[in-house]
Amino acid sequence: MKHNDWCLKDGEYHLTVLGVIVRPDGRFLITRRVMTKSWAPGWWEVPGGGVQAGEESSEAVIRELKEETGLDVSGCGDGYLFTYHRENPGEGDNYFVDVYRFVLDFDEADVRPQETETDGFMLANAEQIRELADQGIFLHYNSIRRAFELPRQN
Repeated sequence: MKHNDWCLKDGEYHLTVLGVIVRPDGRFLITRRVMTKSWAPGWWEVPGGGVQAGEESSEAVIRELKEETGLDVSGCGDGYLFTYHRENPGEGDNYFVDVYRFVLDFDEADVRPQETETDGFMLANAEQIRELADQGIFLHYNSIRRAFELPRQN
């Protein structure tokens, strides 16, 4: 399918990836959508995007994170957590989303947001992300909230 050409028939799907990056201190990298986006401008999200033809999901998430944040997670292991899907009958927008989480030790100075996609970033803990979701300005939160659950430290 062509990029952003939402003309899928019922029963057809596109594949998207989301990459949750968490620092060892438990803070997550989230980005703010540019105001020029036609859908959900100014909302917070985790970086991600579409999988290209012939590309593996794991390759796509590494590429998307590098493009949108400047961070390279290729040495962080697989990171795959789960997949969810949505069906929107009659809308031409049915999709599967592969969700990944990577633990990466980085400084804020290492983050280079893609200006055409993002209007800045924040390092937030899980509670702050939930608060943004409660305000209705964090994309896909209910579908991906378990990606923000970290194992308890003993």
